[in-house]
Amino acid sequence: MDLIKMKSDFEKSVVEQAYPVYESTKVKFFGVDGFDVYNCSIPFSWNGCEFIFGRVEKRKDWARSWVRLFENTGKDCWSLVPDTMIYPLEDPYIAIIGNELTFGGTHVRMSSGKVETYCCYFYRGTDIHDMTYFTSGPVRMKDVRLVDLGNKIGVFSRPRGEYIRKEYGSEAIIGYTEISTLDELDSHIIKGAPAVSGLFGRDQWGGCNQAYLLEDGMIGVIGHVSFVDSGLDVYMNMSFVMDRKTRQAVDLKIIGTRKCYPDGPPKKPYLKDCAFTGGIVMREDGKVDLYSGLGDVEAGRIVVDYPFKEHGKIV
Repeated sequence: MDLIKMKSDFEKSVVEQAYPVYESTKVKFFGVDGFDVYNCSIPFSWNGCEFIFGRVEKRKDWARSWVRLFENTGKDCWSLVPDTMIYPLEDPYIAIIGNELTFGGTHVRMSSGKVETYCCYFYRGTDIHDMTYFTSGPVRMKDVRLVDLGNKIGVFSRPRGEYIRKEYGSEAIIGYTEISTLDELDSHIIKGAPAVSGLFGRDQWGGCNQAYLLEDGMIGVIGHVSFVDSGLDVYMNMSFVMDRKTRQAVDLKIIGTRKCYPDGPPKKPYLKDCAFTGGIVMREDGKVDLYSGLGDVEAGRIVVDYPFKEHGKIV
């Protein structure tokens, strides 16, 4: 897969409005002065209010990341919810499984000031102010995601490392398996998820950021696809559709790049072309709000066409 050409062709189509970006704006956060908020979950409604989880961090610091809860207080404006838990996590995500909210992110363990290891932590509950930590993912694996399938729960993994490169050629793959209840979720289940075929090429990587059950029974995935180009870590918003039985990915396409969002500074120069995907939220006009972290500093929102039209609505 020639991602450089795909990126060039996509950004040309945006300029020529063959792929329209109807709105492009930054997302603003209040109540955490002196900190950046980025790589957020998608917004979600819970008990009549609209919330979002955001990664909170000092501009010059990656070693101290927290996830905090924010409530909607205006268009693209989110205010810190006081007296709520502070999670020692990065890059939060949410999924509603049955009547429970599940929430997770990457926990990094340090030793002598250096990263020793990391894994995903998962929380669950019905009280957003008192979520219960209940399981962890495999060591050195980020971007584990869940999706409610009605009678099953879909689990997406993202193994990455030299052993993946040797076996698949790419830096990372996406795996997929299914469980019956959240009580079954553990590191062994996640690590054993078989690979999804039809995704990344040599030296490319990516992951699932949010998954959706579609009317035709397929799963729509909103994720990121990445590669290194001229010293830059390029992260793009992408989508694909997966057949649950065959684990075959089809219709992979770019749906957003950093240029689609307003200009802003990166945390480091090599991240200036980084748009780390959050996910999509359906709009009343049939389009979607696509959320993304920008350069490990900010968050942005663009409005684009619904990417799964051929497969029906989100269930």
